[in-house]
Amino acid sequence: MSNCMDVSATPSPEPPPPTAALDYDAAVILAAMLCALVCALGLNSVLQQCVARCARRAVADPAGWVAHRRANAGLKREALVALPVATYAGEKKQQQQHASASGAGCAICLSDFADGETIRVLPVCGHRLHVLCVDRWLTSRCSCPTCRRRLSPDRADAGEGQHRRELQVLNAV
Repeated sequence: MSNCMDVSATPSPEPPPPTAALDYDAAVILAAMLCALVCALGLNSVLQQCVARCARRAVADPAGWVAHRRANAGLKREALVALPVATYAGEKKQQQQHASASGAGCAICLSDFADGETIRVLPVCGHRLHVLCVDRWLTSRCSCPTCRRRLSPDRADAGEGQHRRELQVLNAV
């Protein structure tokens, strides 16, 4: 009987952990890493093509590339000075000439014009802004800050005479 007792006293071995669950988790992690690698390589390929295309365009047409960059730059000092300037004479007098004007304030600094202040009237759209505000704007951009219409030096010079006459009438009223 001692043999029977010895057998029953020994603990039975525990079953091994299921390997199927571990294999499934590893497969999911491996698949996710593989998808991330494929996405990263695809994105890298697209970026390389974009950079190469941009470089080819710049090498093939350097004058056009430089002209495009200059077109997005601000106005030169000569063109800026050529834009018409007026002295603000109060809203009552201004409303008679410009009933649909952009208001009695600067769209850049958002402050109202005071009597006797120097304002610049943009020739393309007629928007009125403080000289200091709009000059700072136009040194880095060549568009109206209110309506975004492009101001080119050619247009500023061409419309200068007509707008100077209009401004003289404005100030005389």
